[in-house]
Amino acid sequence: MGPRQCGKTTLAKTFAKDYFDLEQEADQLRLDLEWDRITQSRGLTVLDEAQAMPSVFSRLRGAIDADRNRKGRFLLSGSVSPSLTAKVSQSLAGRIAVVELSPLSIEEIAPKKMDQLWLKGGYPDGGVLGRSTYPDWQINYLALLAQRDLPNWGLAARPVVTQRLMKMLAALQGQIWNASQLARSMGLDAKTIASYTDFLEGAYLIRRLPPFSANIKKRLVKSPKVYWRDSGLLHSLLNVSTRDQLHTQPWVGASWEGFVIEQIAQKLEACGMGHNLYCLRTSDQYEIDLVIDFSGMIWSIEIKLTTNPTPADYQRLRKTSELIGSNRRFLISRIAKPSLSKDGGVCSLEDFLKEF
Repeated sequence: MGPRQCGKTTLAKTFAKDYFDLEQEADQLRLDLEWDRITQSRGLTVLDEAQAMPSVFSRLRGAIDADRNRKGRFLLSGSVSPSLTAKVSQSLAGRIAVVELSPLSIEEIAPKKMDQLWLKGGYPDGGVLGRSTYPDWQINYLALLAQRDLPNWGLAARPVVTQRLMKMLAALQGQIWNASQLARSMGLDAKTIASYTDFLEGAYLIRRLPPFSANIKKRLVKSPKVYWRDSGLLHSLLNVSTRDQLHTQPWVGASWEGFVIEQIAQKLEACGMGHNLYCLRTSDQYEIDLVIDFSGMIWSIEIKLTTNPTPADYQRLRKTSELIGSNRRFLISRIAKPSLSKDGGVCSLEDFLKEF
């Protein structure tokens, strides 16, 4: 699973020659006519954008159950969360494993290109690999999603409403999610806004980071924070086209925060590590940008866009992380030389990712 144009098809084609694009009627017909051959084949069959042909899931169930000992027969891809594919009645629970593929990460390109990745985002065709397509590629990408893909997947909003919602969510980067406030700004009701936002989240465009639940003496803010998952899409929505422009924006810290969170999420997914990600904020303004719950441990992460974090920054993180019993705590900044111990410390994003 993963967003449109993140590289799912390119990757899938490296694994198998038996490839079907199920958004094409010709490939749907070809799959139907060749089904008996495919089920008897010893090779891998790729079914790209499988949600476009809901009937294939029932046929897959029959083929898998007929020979449960054979593994790795089918590779399915999709661009929308399974929870939103209402036309797919067969979930194949217990028969498949789900892997999320994101746009390119910092560990997949040269480390010296991190600022380019932050500005342009990780979509291979979006400019991060050196082609001068940013921000036009991102603007067209979002427009086509709003006009064609999201309505096809079931989003009832008119494209102009969807694009306006996208811009407003970009302005809320890193802030507490408040559906009622956003609904008033758009002249809609809160339930409608929540439903529309579910579709954007299901299309892997945004991430709502849920609040960490802990039994502490302080009152916790119980609303999630909202982030655009790809920084290039965020910047195109906010009309930023150069690095110099980005650095002068009042929201640049929130952009950096979201970028770092997404790189960490991609690393955990790539490692196959079961995990949950949270934010934490108390009513008296104690805050942890990212709480990672995995492998029986809790790590607390504070993210600062600076090359010279102060000792007070880390001490505040330490004090807040003690409230929730963190095993380790890290302050991630643009610092050149890390200062790490078994309890955590101060480091760059690249050094932090090595801790996994």
